[in-house]
Amino acid sequence: MNDQIPPTLSVSLARGLLSRRTLMIGAAGLGVTTLAACGSKGRSPSASGGTSASAKSAQDMSASEKLVNWSNWPEYIDVDDKTQKRPTLEAFTKQTGIKVNYTEDYNDNDEFYAKVRPLLAAGNDTGRDVWCSTDWMVARLIRQGYVQKLDLANIPNHGNVEDSLKNVEFDPGRVYSLPWQSGFAGIAYNPKATGGKKVETVDQLLTDPSLKGKVTLLSEMRDSVGLVMLAMGKDITKFTDADFNAAIDEIKKAKDAGQLRGFTGNEYTKPLAAGDIAACIAWTGDVVQLQAENPSLGYVLPQTGCTLWSDNFVIPAMAKHKKNAETLINYYYDPKVMAQVVDYVNYIAPVKGSKEVLVKEDPSVAKNQLIFPDPQTLSRAHVFRGLTPAEETKYSAKWAELTAS
Repeated sequence: MNDQIPPTLSVSLARGLLSRRTLMIGAAGLGVTTLAACGSKGRSPSASGGTSASAKSAQDMSASEKLVNWSNWPEYIDVDDKTQKRPTLEAFTKQTGIKVNYTEDYNDNDEFYAKVRPLLAAGNDTGRDVWCSTDWMVARLIRQGYVQKLDLANIPNHGNVEDSLKNVEFDPGRVYSLPWQSGFAGIAYNPKATGGKKVETVDQLLTDPSLKGKVTLLSEMRDSVGLVMLAMGKDITKFTDADFNAAIDEIKKAKDAGQLRGFTGNEYTKPLAAGDIAACIAWTGDVVQLQAENPSLGYVLPQTGCTLWSDNFVIPAMAKHKKNAETLINYYYDPKVMAQVVDYVNYIAPVKGSKEVLVKEDPSVAKNQLIFPDPQTLSRAHVFRGLTPAEETKYSAKWAELTAS
């Protein structure tokens, strides 16, 4: 199978793959983080404490208040380009009578966590009934007792979740979460800056002298360290301290040798397009967006493995409209509804049957391996295992030291 993204893309596909991370970081006008500066927060984790606890529940007002408050990442749902309304939300309200207060205030996992944690820790309502957190943050929220178990009787469509996403390490059996969208981290390169050479391995990124000083890694620890561990033959679903430290040492060697230009969030996009960055670890959506204007850019999922992340529905403790939130989640697990969302955002679809809908309605999206990956592609995708509080503190400190000095 050819992993490189096709050189030509439809306008709708490029629009849909406009990464929510690019929008937020690009809007802030950030540049590449140099080795002498602090790493970008991006999707990076911060240390957290807390002990396991049962999530507190409030009296459910769903029956008397036809309302649900949903916080999500920017540009992460279908939008009518003419009216700027959100068709699936409009249809949900019409179908159920439940109004959705949809807020795009989830710009970063740690930033959002900092906003809601004081309320959750005090046992107070956050003002939100549901939001979408990245997998490692879901693990933290579950561990700290800040999210409630889902009542699957209210989500009969949960059976439509894709098999590969049904039983994940951070939430075995999907008791507390269900996936909203997923994506890959792989390798991007600009052939004009590499002299026409393809960059397809992590080893090339870290050691190829022709790329010296023109390589960036992601400031997101789980993706950068994860890809390096995979290239070293390690299993990122059950690695040891020694495995993690060995990957850190490999990255440090590359850094000390001057191979790396820096560590970035997804502000690598403009320098990559301009050729200032020759090759980097990158997220799928960012590169496809760039390819709309620069189709020569390359992107591969390494044969040694790539990382797979997901953003997931969770219902916080003390949510006032839990059943309404579960009704909303159930609605989006209808294949026709999820197909409408995926056709716009173009991330990995978590719902069985969505592809069959799009085969008829938008074949170019249905055929894209980055949206509907086949078993061969998924076999190389791995989720970085959940960390204990002690591990998160220890690993984050090592990563911060490496990226900041």
